[in-house]
Amino acid sequence: MICNDTQELLRFLAPAARVLGLDLGTKTIGVALSDVGLQIASPYELISRKKFTRDIAQLSSIITKQNVGGIVIGFPRELDGSIGKACHRVYAFIDEMEKYIDLPVLMWDERLSTNAVERILIEEVDMTRKRRAEVVDKTAAAYILQGALDHLNRHTDPGENAEPDEDEFDGDED
Repeated sequence: MICNDTQELLRFLAPAARVLGLDLGTKTIGVALSDVGLQIASPYELISRKKFTRDIAQLSSIITKQNVGGIVIGFPRELDGSIGKACHRVYAFIDEMEKYIDLPVLMWDERLSTNAVERILIEEVDMTRKRRAEVVDKTAAAYILQGALDHLNRHTDPGENAEPDEDEFDGDED
């Protein structure tokens, strides 16, 4: 099921579930994971795309092992905001993925995310071209996921989904 915004995604997440971030490319899928508090996105893995069923099997394995409750996938709009070929590839991937993976999916605008990550890796980390090629897609997935998490946290009351603490005052006075 495709979610319309971060709040809708949050409503479908089970307590302590993580969110998976995906940067879908033609040759690779960059994968990132949130922490259970939905604060921090971290690069996790790079899947070399071979065959769709193999890609889905790898994603399913990660989802099971890491208690993933939702997916944020980069949606590569054109610079003018229009929907181009890359967006249609994302739509097609989601349509097929939903046949195998039953999780809420949020498409997140990822314009220039790979460029931003490459610039950071070059200018701030001084990473070699070969090493950048190994990490850029999973780092871009983390960049995309972090954007969605930041939006989610800016628009959510921190106590909204919190469980009451057992030691909290229960209202009875002595």
